[in-house]
Amino acid sequence: MRVLIIDDEPLARARLAALLGECEGTEVIGSVGDGEAALGSLGELQPDVLLLDINMPGLSGTAVAQRLAGRTRPQVIFCTAYEAHALKAFELGAVDYLLKPVRLERLRDALQRAQRRLADAPREPTAYLHGRMRGEQVRIALAEVICLLADEKYVVVQHRRGELLIEESLRQLEEAYPEQLIRLHRNCLVPPARLLGVKTLADGRVLARLDGTELSPEISRRNLPAVRKLLRLG
Repeated sequence: MRVLIIDDEPLARARLAALLGECEGTEVIGSVGDGEAALGSLGELQPDVLLLDINMPGLSGTAVAQRLAGRTRPQVIFCTAYEAHALKAFELGAVDYLLKPVRLERLRDALQRAQRRLADAPREPTAYLHGRMRGEQVRIALAEVICLLADEKYVVVQHRRGELLIEESLRQLEEAYPEQLIRLHRNCLVPPARLLGVKTLADGRVLARLDGTELSPEISRRNLPAVRKLLRLG
């Protein structure tokens, strides 16, 4: 199993990595210190399991889990020093709740539960967008998309490795992937996991902060309530 560690304490991350080294069949694919970094790395790293702290600055562990609720992958195992959030964790579908300091035996048990849950659920098919890049037909996984921008008769797909032109309209994409894209403006869609926050300019315009890019697309008044609700919930 591919495991991503999320904890704001470097020593805690190091300890978990060491424990995972003693768990057969697991691979530590990354280690990050906050929830925003975790969400931003999911498309690239494709983890099977998150070892997720709860009390972190910025986006909390429960907020990260709420964003991921209902997905087959990744499965969430909370690792925390506090018992108070256990009920909420299981309401969000966490596979287990480990108290720090995490013991090797409990970690192995939790990973086995995650493995069984993953085995019982079919892997979600990867969605791809197809278009042209430098004159060649290419495809890009939707999980790698940062944002989609309307540009005359094409849509420009901004992703981690560059840009891609596709012929589908934003409306067609929005209807095809209603759970995987949210509209910011009539000319812009983004994957919800890319949304880090919003910033309001002096002239009243509201811009989105997106993971993986310096681009800050404008959010229309019509779509702002849905964006704020998404950020508040997750």
